[in-house]
Amino acid sequence: MSATADLNAGTTPVRETHRFDEAALARWMEANVQDYCGPLFVEQFKGGQSNPTYKLVTPKRNYVMRRKPPGHILKGAHAVEREARVLQALATTGYPVAKVYALCTDDGIVGTWFFIMEMVEGRIFWDATFPDVSRQHRAAYFDAMNDTIARLHLISPETIGLSDYGKPGNYFARQIARWTKQYQDDKDAGRDFDMDRLVEWLPANIPDGDESSIVHGDFRCDNMIFHPTQPRVLAVLDWELSTLGHPLADFAYHAMMFRMPPDIVAGLAAADLTVLGIPSEADYVAAYCGRTGRTSIPAYDFYIAFNFFRMAAIFHGIKGRAIRGTAASEHAKERAKSFPVLARLARQSMEACL
Repeated sequence: MSATADLNAGTTPVRETHRFDEAALARWMEANVQDYCGPLFVEQFKGGQSNPTYKLVTPKRNYVMRRKPPGHILKGAHAVEREARVLQALATTGYPVAKVYALCTDDGIVGTWFFIMEMVEGRIFWDATFPDVSRQHRAAYFDAMNDTIARLHLISPETIGLSDYGKPGNYFARQIARWTKQYQDDKDAGRDFDMDRLVEWLPANIPDGDESSIVHGDFRCDNMIFHPTQPRVLAVLDWELSTLGHPLADFAYHAMMFRMPPDIVAGLAAADLTVLGIPSEADYVAAYCGRTGRTSIPAYDFYIAFNFFRMAAIFHGIKGRAIRGTAASEHAKERAKSFPVLARLARQSMEACL
């Protein structure tokens, strides 16, 4: 098992700062989750830097609970009700997501809002080289990911009741402003020269043209559950950052894996793709373009720079929560050390545009 998988895979006893009244949750589930039958045993997933995520074990089936973290929460962050909504809407199209059983907006049950969803059994790949897959089959797994994100971007928000899921248009301006504000508002985590440079450059260099689709916001191989033996995505996880946005921003975030150091999140930087049997970045981009009716992606390096900036802002938030003691993961302090690396990669991508 890789170091990243060891830090994130599996469950652990519920951490002290994320404990809650398990008996109260069991009573609520009995009243609100169809066919629920206790007794209930609660574990906490190791992964999950933002919203604490729990495995709920019962004799009949296992469930997953996603909740807002306790303590101070920045405005607009940790919106579990939005996650539940997009999952329920996408399920009507046959898109691979976990079934949502119930949403609770009463802080009196576990201390914060939460929702209960299906526990999808399968494989999660924490390493983007897919080391547990044979060389001749790796390309099929990458093609499955490519197809899954392309399918998402081709779903009409209006047809599944998500026309108001975000503000259409001006996606980059709004996102840059949002992450700039979160970065600047979190005084505990401090400032960074590279981030300050990006804050100035990005809004002045947004490419022409605007599109809008449902975007996931964190589409990575480790946010997908694959079939136990087949190159097929059974469920896309972690929709906290989803909204209506620019599909090329969403795809570039996913394709950022080709430039991402593997010790930060699942990345392929410095990997020998030919030896591994993994498609090149150019071929992967071309496959997405073919599925979505494009000939190319102009300003691709801007989209990469934007996404490294956004991820750096997210890790800056992890750093702040670690300092305040409210981080969802016990490994948050280690994760926070990657913040300046991401900020530097964002600046380097920016410079490639100059």
